Parts: sequence; structure tokens; C-alpha cells
Amino acid sequence: MPNAPLPEPPVIPSQPGGPLRIDNSARGIALVLLASIFMCSGDIASKYLATSLPALQITWMRYGTFAAIMLATVCFTGGFHRMKTRRPGLQVVRALGVTVSSILFVAALRDLPMADATATSFVSPLFVTALSIPILGEVVGWRRWLATIVGLVGVLVVVRPGGDGFHGASLFVLGSSFFWALSLITTRMMSRTEIPVVTLAYSATIGFVLLSLAVPFSWQALDLKAVLVGAFVGGISTIGHIFLIQAFRYADASLLAPFAYSQLLWASIFGYLVFAAMPDIWTYVGAAIIAGSGLYTAHRERLRARRVATGSQARR
Repeated sequence: MPNAPLPEPPVIPSQPGGPLRIDNSARGIALVLLASIFMCSGDIASKYLATSLPALQITWMRYGTFAAIMLATVCFTGGFHRMKTRRPGLQVVRALGVTVSSILFVAALRDLPMADATATSFVSPLFVTALSIPILGEVVGWRRWLATIVGLVGVLVVVRPGGDGFHGASLFVLGSSFFWALSLITTRMMSRTEIPVVTLAYSATIGFVLLSLAVPFSWQALDLKAVLVGAFVGGISTIGHIFLIQAFRYADASLLAPFAYSQLLWASIFGYLVFAAMPDIWTYVGAAIIAGSGLYTAHRERLRARRVATGSQARR
């Protein structure tokens, strides 16, 4: 899965059947930083595999491990009767969103430096803002729209369409971010009734089944090394994702967001160590603009949530 900042804030940890919220900001920040390192490591390994394998096959190996871990987690934390869901249609839509997003992101990694792909993926929260209007019926004020426009300017700085630094694979990252945002919207729609670990298990299982149906059409022979790296990708990415979800048990998304943007730092370091690739200054400039826009959007979301909560309490 792409490493867009804070991919699971719509999941509310205090929902019925889920773990209770425990305020511990330091632990939440530590978990976000660990999640960023783990997921960037998975993407670096995916990029390594992408030099010789199709994106569909890499994603299939990733989801095989993802599904195995999540189904085992469900089994050992209450049994498969927990897989009952009140929103089966939304579970399928979410699974399609994260699966397509993963395929497109891995496809982009074949040709893009890690830092460029990571910086461009920061646009996901802006897509969430846009999609929340037609799907959730939310009203977006002019401040959030302005932040969205500023974020898109940052994307243009990173991607530089028409310039010497432009690569068509950047469009794959934008497509990946769009489908990731769609999955976030559906997660938000399910957050009051679905347990996070069950939602992840559905996404992993449905994604793996769909990929298993499609992967024979682009199959290439695998050696033991590729299989082990593929299992590593799935394992470390899943653990990173679990760390990220756990972080929301201890701190608000608005506090964690700045630390989630550390993904660009890890992507730059790992990209240099493994592929000797260093992003240029414009990648950092664009990423800073996108991050600033995303942080402001998170701030406005926090204020809106506070107003809604205050209004609800006043009506009681």
C-alpha cells in the first residue's frame, strides 16, 4: 500500500468492540515513526522487485502475506465469527480501492525515485477533501479549498509536467493516491460499526482473491530470493500498518500528522543507500508545500470535529 500520511484516521478506535482510547502522545508519535520506517522498507523492497517482476505479481505476493497475517490475527483474537460485517458492500469497495492503489504505486516505483513517489503520494488527503463532498455530503469551506489548491501546486512542483524532470510514472502515483483516498472515505463511512482489524482482514482477503484471479495473465517465474523478498514486503508493510492504526489509540491525527511526513526522510535515506538516488531540491520544496497544505487541512478537520462534538453535547 502506498505510504500516504495517516492512512487510517477515519477509523475511530473507541468504536463498539474496538480498543479504548488511551492518551499517550509520546507512544503515539513513536508508533507513527516506526510505521513510517517499516512501510518505507516495504516500498524499497517493492522497488527492488519491480526491476524484474510485474507490479501485479509483486502486489499479489504482498497481499498473500498481508492476508495470512490478518486472518491469523482475527483467528487468535476472538475467532472468525468476528468477520461478520454490517457493511459488506463498503468492505468490497474499500478492498478494491486499496488493491488498485497498491498496484499503481508499485508500478510507479519501477521508474520513479522513492522520494519522488513518496512526496507525490502526500496528495491523498487533498483527494479525501474533494471526495468527501459528493460521497459524504460534507461542506468544505474556502480555507480548506485554498489549502487543497496550494497542495496541488506542491504536486506540480514535484511532478513538473512538461519539464525535464517529469516522468509519466508520476501519474500512476496520482492514480494510486486517488484510490487510496476513496478507501479512506469508505473507511470513514464504516468507522462507527466495523472493527479496524476486521476491516483490514476483509481488505487483505478480498484483495488477495482478486489478485490471484488476475496474476496468471502477467506471471513470471519466481526464484527463492524473489519469494522471500515478496514475503518480506508483505510482512513488514502489514506490521507498519498495524503500528499506524495503534498510534491512533494514543494521540489525535492532528498531533501525529507532522511525524507521518517523516516518510519523505526515510524514503530519501533508503533510496540513497539502496539505489544511490538523491532527490533534487524541487522534490523537497514541493513536498514541503504539500505537507503544509495537508497539516492545515488536518487542523481545520480538528476544529470542525470539535465544533460538532460541542454541538452534540449542547443538545443533550
